[in-house]
Amino acid sequence: MSADDYATRLSPFVERFAADLTEAGMQRMAARVFACLLASDEGALSSAELADRLQVSPAAVSGAVRYLAGVHMVSRERAPGSRRELYRVQEDVWWETFTNRDVLLSRWSTTARAGAEAIGPDTPAGRRLEETGEFFAFLRDELSGLMARWRELRAERARSDD
Repeated sequence: MSADDYATRLSPFVERFAADLTEAGMQRMAARVFACLLASDEGALSSAELADRLQVSPAAVSGAVRYLAGVHMVSRERAPGSRRELYRVQEDVWWETFTNRDVLLSRWSTTARAGAEAIGPDTPAGRRLEETGEFFAFLRDELSGLMARWRELRAERARSDD
């Protein structure tokens, strides 16, 4: 895809989705790189291609990719017959992202409940912390069910596509 095609067709989406991800807490450049990769037909782009499409420096892309690889949203691979690295959105990126949240929710629940015990469960702060722990445990349990239903839905779609 040419830079002009990218600017006309995909740039508005990439910038909007990146803004949404940034609002949710992702680093801005990482959000832009991720959105650009997600929307690319190629599925994998080099640092130079990302820098060109996003009109940023290769150093900015490098930092963003390092972050995204660290949170398992993109992977690095070598282009066949080349020393050039390509960056690819992970298969099942959303599944992986939310599955990792399951671990965080468990940790937060445990920590909040321990805080409630330490402060005293009959104090206002202790009650808030206990409810916080219960909320995170509830989200973790519900998330597990949602993820299972998503897998079932995907499997049904794959069978109907065959």
